[in-house]
Amino acid sequence: MSEPLLRLTIFMAVLLLLLSWESLRPQRPWQQPRGRHLLINIGLLLVDVLVQRFTLGAAAIVAAVYARQQGWGLLPLLPLPASLLAVVGIILLDLAIYGQHVLSHRLSWLWRLHRVHHSDLDLDASTALRFHPLEILLSLLYKVLVVMLLGISPAVVVWFEVLLNSAALFNHANIRLPARWERPLRWLLVTPAMHRVHHSVHAEETHSNFGFMLSCWDRLFATYRAQPQDGHDAMALGLPQYRQVLGVRALLLQPFRANHETAAVRRQ
Repeated sequence: MSEPLLRLTIFMAVLLLLLSWESLRPQRPWQQPRGRHLLINIGLLLVDVLVQRFTLGAAAIVAAVYARQQGWGLLPLLPLPASLLAVVGIILLDLAIYGQHVLSHRLSWLWRLHRVHHSDLDLDASTALRFHPLEILLSLLYKVLVVMLLGISPAVVVWFEVLLNSAALFNHANIRLPARWERPLRWLLVTPAMHRVHHSVHAEETHSNFGFMLSCWDRLFATYRAQPQDGHDAMALGLPQYRQVLGVRALLLQPFRANHETAAVRRQ
């Protein structure tokens, strides 16, 4: 099976599994018709895919191949076996994505793009697909720089993308995990309950729990909040200035429209 087909197969399998799980046993009732919600988020994904197709779609993998050919990067300098280098590479890539996520909240020009993701009034697996195409392109450029700096192998980049996409679908899912599973699991991975706090309408909660896959970074850098102040079932999701359902066109234009927001993040 080719690499793109493998990635697509895993992505679709995880997405369909989580969408089915949400339909059978949702954590929270949807605030908008679910069919419309799915169409909007999948519609934005299709725009993202088209933009990547004609720009930087495979840039991170191409960068990994080129860096390997040129002997660039820090990781190949370490006297470690390939399997351990792969693990270190995935951990460092996840840390890099955590750092990128923090910056997307702290820099106002990045936040204007990222708030497209946060303006969703519901939170389910499809929310993991809801990103502005300009943010996707900036993310790809950022990954290229990180991959070339670290000298991560192309295979590790591919598997990291598979893991990251699966983790994002999982932690955005509108599912309830039993507490006996969720509590120990969140010591390693970002769970839906942990990430749901990040989508709270309260700014101090929105600007917390930035991890996508590994949960350790939020504890390490003091951005962790265990629970939402209003409880998981009653909490309001989204942004205070966007309380209406926005279609694909409105979401694409959202970063370029004025709003009454004063700052991307509160400096603690």
